[in-house]
Amino acid sequence: MFFYLSKIFWFFIQPLNLAIFLLLAGLLAAMIGRRRLAATGSVLAFLILALSAWTSLGAMIIGPLEERFPRPLAPDHVAGIVVLGGGMEGRINLARGGYELSAAGDRFVETAVLARRYPDAKVVVSGGAGELILEGEGDAATAQRLLTALGVAADRLILENKSRNTYENAVFTRELVSPKPGETWLLVTSAFHMPRAKALFDKAGFPTVPWPVDYRTSGKEGVSLFADNPLDALETTTVAAKEWTGLFAYWLPGRIDRPFPGPGG
Repeated sequence: MFFYLSKIFWFFIQPLNLAIFLLLAGLLAAMIGRRRLAATGSVLAFLILALSAWTSLGAMIIGPLEERFPRPLAPDHVAGIVVLGGGMEGRINLARGGYELSAAGDRFVETAVLARRYPDAKVVVSGGAGELILEGEGDAATAQRLLTALGVAADRLILENKSRNTYENAVFTRELVSPKPGETWLLVTSAFHMPRAKALFDKAGFPTVPWPVDYRTSGKEGVSLFADNPLDALETTTVAAKEWTGLFAYWLPGRIDRPFPGPGG
């Protein structure tokens, strides 16, 4: 139920969709003569789009997420590498059978690099098809083709292809891997996603070393106008809003212990 409710809720509140719904509400209000209500809906829609696409709002709110878990020094020995899905174009790969990467594809590039650095480590790919409506191939299935093409031996791969969200990533991967005490496992995911992912893996009883990738900011952004391509700025704002929403959605029912998890817990 949580999966379906979270997808429906996010559909309505993501910046672009929310602006569209506000414009629609304003249009309907204008048709029935409610001019003040129509103006309010139109102004709110404009502000959402303008702030998201024309300012550095997205970079500023995603920055604290990306800085929360700095990348550590590389361990001497690693038992395994866990990479979370979300870096593949599932709909395209299902149709074409390739391994097209999305904006978060750095997760799998870095995993291939780490697999070469630690040739004895197992490589766990955790991620099924997480879309509510669109049909697509799960990242675990696509990653098997990609990683073997990049030279990672197939017998090193462990594929977890049932999970639909980060909570299920943690729970299903813990059940599949059964990590032993004292083992070092790297957790690879986007830097902005690391606070939620790390907290959920800890909660599931799977200690990991966070290995953030896929940074969306330089870390030096301030308040500015037109500092980025409007489409990229809108995407950054959307990603940041989704991640902060996800953190509170997991914290409120107790799936994570803190609304903004950090290295201290």
